[in-house]
Amino acid sequence: MSTAPPPTARAEPPSGTVAAHGTTALNGDGRRTVALPDELRSAAPPEIATEAVPRCPVCGGDAFDPHAVGFDYELLTCRNVWRFVRCRACGHLWLNPRPAIATLPVIYPPHYYAYDYEARINPVAVRGKQILDGLKLRSILRHLPRPPRSYLDVGCGSGRFLKAMERRGVPRSRNYGVELDADVVRRLRDSGYQASCARVEACDEIPDNEIDLVTMFHVIEHVDDPGSVIRKLAQWLAPEGVLAIETPNVESWDARLFGRGLWGGYHIPRHWNLFRPSTLSRLLADNGLEVVRTRYQTGHSFWMYSFHHWLRFRARPHRKLASMFDPFRGLPLLVLFTALDTARAGLGFRTSSMLLLARKQRGQPMARR
Repeated sequence: MSTAPPPTARAEPPSGTVAAHGTTALNGDGRRTVALPDELRSAAPPEIATEAVPRCPVCGGDAFDPHAVGFDYELLTCRNVWRFVRCRACGHLWLNPRPAIATLPVIYPPHYYAYDYEARINPVAVRGKQILDGLKLRSILRHLPRPPRSYLDVGCGSGRFLKAMERRGVPRSRNYGVELDADVVRRLRDSGYQASCARVEACDEIPDNEIDLVTMFHVIEHVDDPGSVIRKLAQWLAPEGVLAIETPNVESWDARLFGRGLWGGYHIPRHWNLFRPSTLSRLLADNGLEVVRTRYQTGHSFWMYSFHHWLRFRARPHRKLASMFDPFRGLPLLVLFTALDTARAGLGFRTSSMLLLARKQRGQPMARR
């Protein structure tokens, strides 16, 4: 996660209305209830503070309908029931209410997968991801007018994409990363990369109008104000520079199949904004960028977590079978769903992960708000 809500966020009462016996919770529209998972009741995690989000982060509309409801099925960090709502004007989905700023250490605990991804996943899967990442970078670079002389990765983690771009000719002196983990940033800076430990909106260490390529892979869905993030990235881009932004796609087959609350792409409560191609394209256009290509990527982990949640948290759970669908354990199914989505994307189907490429036009005035 590359950014977080401002520290002035106002805390609200907890997000769900939990019945007195602690087993059901209203989904926000008053028409149906969902069961509080037995594991949450037995583990007794806290019910954390939240903040209301009354307006659509994409179009600013204030009319919305309940879309999905669920719990923290992956990490069981809190007992809240969480609700995604859908904007009546543009169709954007956002978590409302969402966790308060003070609760971020709760929902992003030290064992959160992003902090030790390569150590937890099967080495075969790591190698497979390296191959897919290489193919993704190659397809992105085809849309640049020339080989990039400067590069920025938002949410750079340990720097694997910085190193990949260095192998493609971008020197460390013009190879930038933004990350919130201070230890990771220190190691990258010690190695000569231009890494910054800051939220995108507050970062002032990257030159304006200088970056040929910016990548942001599965970060925008974690931020509170995606428009302000896109504006900052557009400010850094060089004329004809390209922004490659990857995020879950709510128009995918699995999102519709598990859309009531169990879809793995919800990643409740850590995903705060979820897009369809039209809403992300609108956000980019509103901030001075022209979408030049939309590609669909493998969403194997979303498929697997959807089945995992359905099996583990049903009325009669099948925990042993559910464990086979854990992306960090079920290598055969990981390979199967990767192959499925690769084939579906190749045939033109909309998978659960989309990659939009947007270009900053020469002389394009930047949006101001």
